Amino acid sequence: MIEVKEISKSFNDNEVLKSINVTMEEGKCNLIIGKSGAGKTVLLKCMVGLFEPTSGEILYDGRDFVKMTEKERKLIRLEMGMLFQGNALFDSMTVEENVRFPLDMFTSMSKKEKAERVNEVLERVNLKGAHKKFPSEISGGMMKRVGIARAIVQKPRYLFCDEPNSGLDPITSIVIDELIDELTKDLNIVTVINTHDMNSVMGIGDKVIYIHEGQVHWEGSGKEVMTTKDEQLNSFVFASKFWKQVKEDQQ
Repeated sequence: MIEVKEISKSFNDNEVLKSINVTMEEGKCNLIIGKSGAGKTVLLKCMVGLFEPTSGEILYDGRDFVKMTEKERKLIRLEMGMLFQGNALFDSMTVEENVRFPLDMFTSMSKKEKAERVNEVLERVNLKGAHKKFPSEISGGMMKRVGIARAIVQKPRYLFCDEPNSGLDPITSIVIDELIDELTKDLNIVTVINTHDMNSVMGIGDKVIYIHEGQVHWEGSGKEVMTTKDEQLNSFVFASKFWKQVKEDQQ
């Protein structure tokens, strides 16, 4: 479980986050949504230690990440998996080498153990046989799956995904969503997803956190988004003609 308690973050005189309180549970996809500039990316960066909050607590199963020394934070980070918006794969490395990279950097596993673990996660994300290919030789969807494989290779307790469907076509986006959701539930991890994709909200949003002007304005499930009477959330979620029509059809 991740508990965010009274987190605020200011840059000079600009208060971007204002007393954020939210809890994210194991085995669930927790989606953070909001307009550009609302503060959702700042919140995610505070949670993983890229930004220091001005005040508040971030508890990882009761352990306050904010108050930890850098040595203590490194141990927590070993329990985190990160899926970056741009995949962040090394062009000069094969798929196998990209996925193995965290094991090379942060573990003392033997060469055989690393190979077995890489094989396991590549098969888990349906990339069996892609070991020797380079990023330039595979599709965007396959690159995203490589990123997911690398993110889970150390068996994390917490998985963070920044715009996982960015640059993907709608069909591939659904495949990636379903894969993340399946892994979250099978591995019983806490998954936090920063997204603009309303298909993800409706499809895998076990918990949806709507950030508006630096505050948690609304919380609920993806299904509850469809029936909410909150005008502010509705104006954001149903801005497109497609989702507006979907909501109207359900009423």
